[in-house]
Amino acid sequence: MPFIPLHDINPRILLQVPWITWGLIAACGLLYFHEVSLAPAESQRLVIGLGMIPASLLGSAELPPELTMVSPGVTLVTSLFLHGSIMHLVGNMLFLWVFGDNVEDAMGHGRFALFYVICGIAAGLVHAFSDPASPIPVVGASGAISGVLGAYLLLYPRAKVLIPIIIFPVYLPAALLLVIWFGFQALAVWAGAGADSGVAWWAHIGGFIVGAILVVPFRHKTIPLFGNDPPRGVRLTPRGTWGRKPAPPQKDERQGPWT
Repeated sequence: MPFIPLHDINPRILLQVPWITWGLIAACGLLYFHEVSLAPAESQRLVIGLGMIPASLLGSAELPPELTMVSPGVTLVTSLFLHGSIMHLVGNMLFLWVFGDNVEDAMGHGRFALFYVICGIAAGLVHAFSDPASPIPVVGASGAISGVLGAYLLLYPRAKVLIPIIIFPVYLPAALLLVIWFGFQALAVWAGAGADSGVAWWAHIGGFIVGAILVVPFRHKTIPLFGNDPPRGVRLTPRGTWGRKPAPPQKDERQGPWT
């Protein structure tokens, strides 16, 4: 990814606390630290047993019983909570932290949780069908988070996102940043990068597209697409919080010398 987002100026409107977004970040973090606390052989067994393996999922291969922990279909969900390295975890959780709360705000807690899982499952299936004979377990939340990015693009294209360029902080429109992100994934696929590169490129593309489609029915009816303007009667303060506009002076309907 050419740019790393650090923060967005896009205050929440409907929800005070994005419990699902924060819960997902906490769950992924706790599971990762559990994973690295295990002996290497046990950690590897966890990844193989809970990671999504295309060949196993699509029926062309089968894990030995001693490595099987859940059915292949269930790994489409369990794989979303495991990560291969601390940088893998931090990168994914940073994207979820920046973009997830506003998408959750637009959908509500329950719908966002369902949306996240559906995007993750769809991303896993796209990756599996792109390389059906692969015996490599896929882990990571990036497919589901890609769906969050697709939703964010349609909901808040004009939101400002902070990125570091060398040592300088720069705010870019979300639309520009996310289109560049998607183009980067597509370019990697076009260049022939596959799962052996360590990145599930097709999962990112599939999750992004599914998220952009599902945001239409999943968003709250009061949240428009392609918006980012404050609600009526509200202004955006420099710190990025909604502040009420002062009420305009009311003109007295009666005629007289008063002001």
